[in-house]
Amino acid sequence: MSGEHDQKAQTPPPGGRVNALGDPRSVGRIVWALYAICAMLFVVDVVVHKHGPFAIEYVFGFYGIFGLAACIVLVLAARLMRTVLARPEDYYDR
Repeated sequence: MSGEHDQKAQTPPPGGRVNALGDPRSVGRIVWALYAICAMLFVVDVVVHKHGPFAIEYVFGFYGIFGLAACIVLVLAARLMRTVLARPEDYYDR
């Protein structure tokens, strides 16, 4: 029975169109493309003239590092909020 399920999962959808994100190789290519874009933007930081009011904005890679730090802070804040705001699974059943 599981063989039939596997066979159905590999048949293309009607019309023969296959979503590019359904192929694991495509997802890997997209991830590597995003890594390459991020690396190029980090390197371009040397060439771009900045007009910031604060001295720290002139540090190489400041905006990338600041963005990463902001994302980390947001994730940690969300985890903290989850412990405060979470309700038990049977909260609405009571």
